Parts: sequence; structure tokens; C-alpha cells
Amino acid sequence: MSVGAQTETNGPTPAGVTDGGGRTADPGDTAGRLFGRLTVLPALVLMAWLLAGLPLLLVGRFTPTLMLVVSVPLTVVLVVLGLRWIPGRWQGALPARRPERARRPERARTPWWAVAGVLAVAVGFGVDQLIYHSQFIIVMRDPASYIQFGYWIAHHGSLPVPQDRAAFGGSPPGLLFRSLAFYQVGGAIVPQFMAGQPMILAAGYWVGGLGVAVAMAPLLGACGVLTFGGLVARLVGPRWAPLAALALALSLPEQFTSRSAYSEPVAQILFLGGFCLIIDSLDAERIGARVTAALGGLALGLIVLVRIDGVSDILPVIPYCGVLLVSRRKQAVPLLSGLLIGLIYGCYDGLVLSRPYLSSIKSALVPLALVTGAVIIATSVAVAALWRRGLPTIRGKWLPNAVALLAVAVTIGFAVRPYLQTVRAPSTPTFSKVMAGYQRANHLPVDPQRLYYEISLHWVFWYIGVPAVVLGTLGAALLSRRCLRGRAPAWTLPLMTFAWAIVTTLYQPGITPDQPWASRRLVPSVLPGFILLAVWASGWLVGRLGQGGFGRLRQPGFGPVTCGVVACCCAAVLLLPAAKTTFGLGIKHGGPVGIRLTADGMAFRTTYRGEVAAVEGMCAAIPRGSSVVIVDYGTADRLTQVVRGMCGDPAGRFAVITPSYRTVERVLRGIVRAGRRPVLLAAKKSQLVRYGGQLRQIMRLRTTQDESTLTKPPLHTWPLKMDVWMSEPAQ
Repeated sequence: MSVGAQTETNGPTPAGVTDGGGRTADPGDTAGRLFGRLTVLPALVLMAWLLAGLPLLLVGRFTPTLMLVVSVPLTVVLVVLGLRWIPGRWQGALPARRPERARRPERARTPWWAVAGVLAVAVGFGVDQLIYHSQFIIVMRDPASYIQFGYWIAHHGSLPVPQDRAAFGGSPPGLLFRSLAFYQVGGAIVPQFMAGQPMILAAGYWVGGLGVAVAMAPLLGACGVLTFGGLVARLVGPRWAPLAALALALSLPEQFTSRSAYSEPVAQILFLGGFCLIIDSLDAERIGARVTAALGGLALGLIVLVRIDGVSDILPVIPYCGVLLVSRRKQAVPLLSGLLIGLIYGCYDGLVLSRPYLSSIKSALVPLALVTGAVIIATSVAVAALWRRGLPTIRGKWLPNAVALLAVAVTIGFAVRPYLQTVRAPSTPTFSKVMAGYQRANHLPVDPQRLYYEISLHWVFWYIGVPAVVLGTLGAALLSRRCLRGRAPAWTLPLMTFAWAIVTTLYQPGITPDQPWASRRLVPSVLPGFILLAVWASGWLVGRLGQGGFGRLRQPGFGPVTCGVVACCCAAVLLLPAAKTTFGLGIKHGGPVGIRLTADGMAFRTTYRGEVAAVEGMCAAIPRGSSVVIVDYGTADRLTQVVRGMCGDPAGRFAVITPSYRTVERVLRGIVRAGRRPVLLAAKKSQLVRYGGQLRQIMRLRTTQDESTLTKPPLHTWPLKMDVWMSEPAQ
């Protein structure tokens, strides 16, 4: 087996000037060089920001001035190093069929229309998401948690969050300071998630406040679409990149995670951008190969700083590094070093800043840690055993054919899984209550322990269509044969990683299974992987037809027409299913001709609108110098950190759903002794009447939230009502 043989990756280069890395540069393909640089730029900028931000946050100096002082020079260094050795041309969609030609592939110039097409898709996607972006800032699920986390570090520059017990007269019995996504640990409050996404959101707060921070999600989503276009250009061909970018942009999960502050778009940029850099390293020599490989490994490793479960997605990079080491490839050590640095950043953040979060998901992290350890040990043993002999040569067709058949068998297995298995698992009372509520709303049998993971492949069917999965499976089968034979070195790592991530994610999504919430798991790797493989398979079909590879289609003049028809059909089957779900396309009776086309999907719906104004009004209503106690349990879960962070007032809540009068009275007396104004908040007026003081409503929010469906794609929104009443009890 050969991985990345030099004759296959470099190919002939036109005469030109050398680029400082020892490789002859092609000065003619300006479009290709510009395209390559633009598509890795978002990943490089994010890497510099994260590398600068975490050390400053750890020492409590995460401020705008210091971030500019540290991150700007670092960004310049990474951008210069990362863009210097970007090749101007990439191999086309389909390697030539004859081995002697496959060793020296033709590299066509990148057409300007391909560059413009991908840019138009990315910009159009970003503008559309900006128009319909949400204002999800009240803590109910992850996006608002990230918003509050980012707000705190942007305005205070340090962690953890102080409880400020002195504002309540010490530690009154029954008073707590935790809330959803914010743990109470000793005398501090610790945010739940990793710090990568909040550090990025902090830049939005510094630039333009809360409005810019909530609008950063569309920008990150657009960068993810752009980076995906770059990966497709490198692996399939620039002419196929606009189609692939549009297919991803049309998918509902991509739009869903790009309208609120989800971490998946950031992970997607680092994931896909890391692959782009590693592929570029295979086409460079000497210094360029080492630098781009190190940056690619760093991008993949930093995913863990954004999402702790990113460890699973990048696990195949370890055996790939082992293959490079045995093959004596110059990219091996830099790639491994960059990956290790990124992993250290992520693990240090988790162990120091987010330890309670890691403890809460210990049941999932321990098996992942064991698997990772086993992969490292197995790779080390294999490298030691093969160090002198090198990689074994694959002889015969049985192993490549068996791996190709395995890809097909795995897809079939996931497709029939709902008929063979019903996934259940023990759950907490809270999770059981939530699941029962979703099941009643969907008119399903109440079974709180059901997880619906057996229909995970059907999630993919809903969002990109059955044809995309079929074409993607075909692409995986054919490419696995090529990689084992050493004929597709650039595909080796992406194919390994996408295949692993798709299988593990679909088998165990590890998320509450309501849609579109659960669809976020598909964003970093599953949907991009299927679309990438499907586009490659489309190119393979068109290429085979153009070469007369299907018997009777070798007739003169028949090939070009057939190729065009097949290309259009492939584009249609990749775009229409995604558009159908996202836009809710359908046909109803009515109109001048008796029927009319409808679009009732989520594409034109905005959720959580009005939350910014509602929170600002609430904060303005709370008197200065107040200590806020939230009496209602549900309101406390949602608003404790909002009051503490965005309103700037010390906030506490009670451990029980309905606190006793004496418990509340003791807390109020403690606030008065501390020289502050006691303020009570609750969801209903009746919850505050017995404590005296003037009552007034300081929030009346009427908006919509995302639908929660379990067995069908989401097409609608649900109403969301939130009321907050305030009283100032007589001192």
C-alpha cells in the first residue's frame, strides 16, 4: 500500500518561478491560487484568535487591548505561513483510468466562474442567515449558554464567575447561585461548555455589543460553506465546488446552526480547513509541506477547544500519522506536532475551566478516552513493527473489494436499523419529563427512555435526500479501493475521517433526539462528508461517460450530450431534496389552475425574536444596587445568569420549586443587612403577592421557538411565552 507517493501528488508543474518552498509555482492560475487562499483564511484567523485567547483567559487578562496585541501579530504570522504555499491548481474530479496516466494527472486551470460561484453561495448564505438570524440569549439551550458565557468573559476577562454571596448577607440557607449551563462549585460559578466559541463571540461584543455578537453566527456559517467549497475544489475539482457548496448551504441543519450561536459552524471551519491545509501539504515540498501540515494538524486539534466530542471526529488522524511515519513522509512529524498542540489547548481548557462539565459527561468521555488510548497504542506498535520494512504492498483485489463492499453494507445496515432495533437507555427524571413532553406533542406513545437513534440515517435522508446518500456510498466504495492501491493519496485522510465520523455519529448521536436540535450533530462532518462523496461520485459518473466507459455509450457524439444530462441530473438530486425540507415545498389545492406551490418550511422563519429587547427592558427595570432573588424555579434556570451577567446585578435562586415564606424572608433580611435593595422575580404575579411591595411586569415576551419533532423533519415553529414580574418587598 502506498500513501501519497510523490509521483502521484506532485505531477508535472508548468515552468515558472519557485515559491520559496522548493516547488515550482504556476503564475498563470491566479483564480486557483486566490480560491485556495480564500478558503483556508477563515480557519487560519480562528486558529490565531483561539491560540491567543486561551492563555489570556487562564490568567484573567482576556481584554480587547491584550487580545489585539497578541492575536494580530499571531494572525499575520499564521496567514502568511498558511497562504504562502497554497497551490494554484488541483487535480480534477476523476483520476485517469490507466495507471500510467494516473501517476501524472492533468491539472486544469481553475475557472473564474467556479471561484465566483462559491463566493456567491457563501455570501448569499451569510446574508440570508443574517436576515433570519435568531436572538437566542435567554438560557434554554446551548446557543444562549454560549452567548452568556461570551458576554461574561468579554466584559470581565476572567473565569470563574463569582457568586457574590456578600450581596445577600453571606450564605442564607436554601439560597443557590447555579442555573442552566452554569454550575455552582464552591464559591464560584463555572460555565458548562468549552471556551472556544465564547472567546469568538467576545469579539462580537467588543466590536458592536450584543447585536453584533448574535449576528456572528451567520458569518461563521458562511465561512463554513466557503471552506467546504475549498475542500471540494481540492478533492473533486473547482468546477464541482459551487454545486457542493450550494447543496450544503441548502441543508436545514447548516442553516439551523448558522442562525444561533452554536459551536458546530466553528468546528466545521476548523475541521474542513484542517483538511485543506493537509492536502496542500501533500502538494508542497520541503518547508512548505512541513508548515502547512503543522497548521492543518493544529486546526484539527483546536476543534477540542470548541467541542470536547471533537476528539472522536479527529481520531483517525492518529493512524494516518503512523502511516506517514512509516512512509518517511516529511509531513508526519509536523502534522502530529500541530495536532498535539491543539489537543493540549482543548484538554487544558476542559480540565481547568470546564471540569464540572467534563465530570457531568464522564460516562461518555471515559469510553472515548479508552478508545483513544487503544488507537495510540495500536498505532505505536504498528509503526515500530513496520519501521524497517515499510508499508506492505496490497496485492490482488480482494482487500480493496472487501472494503468497498463494507461501505455499502454499513449504509444498508443503517437503513434497515429501524426495523431491527429500538434504542432505549436509562435516563434522568428531567430527561424523561422532556422526552415525554415531546412525545405527547408529536402524538406518539409515551416512552421516555426511547432515544430514536435507530432512525439517525433517516435524519440524513430528510436533510439532503436519499440520492445523496446513495451517491456518497458509491463514492466511498470506489475511493476506498483507490486509497488502498495508492491511487488517491489526497483522499486518504479525509476518507478515513469522514467514514469514521459518519459511522460513529449515526450509531450514537449522543444528543436529545428532537429535530432540528439533534441535526446539529450532522453539521461538522456527516453532511459535508456525504455531500463531498456524492459530488465525487457524480464526477466519476460524468467522467466515465465522457470516456465511453459504459459500453454502448461509446458512440461518437453521444458522450457529451449524455455527460451534460447526467451532470444536470446529479445536481438536481443533490439540491432538490435539501430544498424540499428546508423550504417545506409542497403542493396544495387552490390558485388559478387548481393547485399552487407552497413553501412552509423553516427557511423563512425567525425564532427567538425579541429576546434582546426583552432582556434590555428587564435590566433597565431592576433598580441599581439591587440583589435579585428569583423565586420561580423555571425562571431561575433561564434568567439567573442573564441577570448576573447582562444586568450586572447579583442573582440567586432557591433549591426547591416552591420556597417557604420564612426561607425567602431570611434571604431578604440578609440583603438589607448587606446595604442593598432586595428584588424578587417570578413568572407569575401570584408568586410575589405575599412578600409585599409594589408589583410590576418587567418582561412580556411573545415569540417563537424551534419545533421539536421526533419522527419527521421539522417544518414549523412553536410559540414561546415568557413573563417576568418584579417586586421590591418593604425593607
